[in-house]
Amino acid sequence: MAEPEFTATGVRIGRRLRSLTRAGQVRISDGRLQLLTSYGSEIDSAPVQAVRAGKPWFSSDDRALAAVDVNGTRYRLTLGEQDPAPGEPGPPSARRFIEAVRAAAGHRPRA
Repeated sequence: MAEPEFTATGVRIGRRLRSLTRAGQVRISDGRLQLLTSYGSEIDSAPVQAVRAGKPWFSSDDRALAAVDVNGTRYRLTLGEQDPAPGEPGPPSARRFIEAVRAAAGHRPRA
């Protein structure tokens, strides 16, 4: 069975009150989560089994915050912040990101 993959661009990545990038990338491949700058430099990475991801109850599915704990460092990801161009598919939602983390870590999806 192939590893689930997830890629999101245009993601705002922050740590505490500090913004690290406003156009970052999030990738899940080969069982690892990578947080990258817009230039492709790695901010942090960890095996998906060591990553905890969740979203606040008050956010919608298309524009949401995802709190990610990577090896004890908490990052705030804002997914779906940019509006898609006409005719383009929308940006990934926080729900799809969280499902991808759980699937890559071998957890069953919630019904």
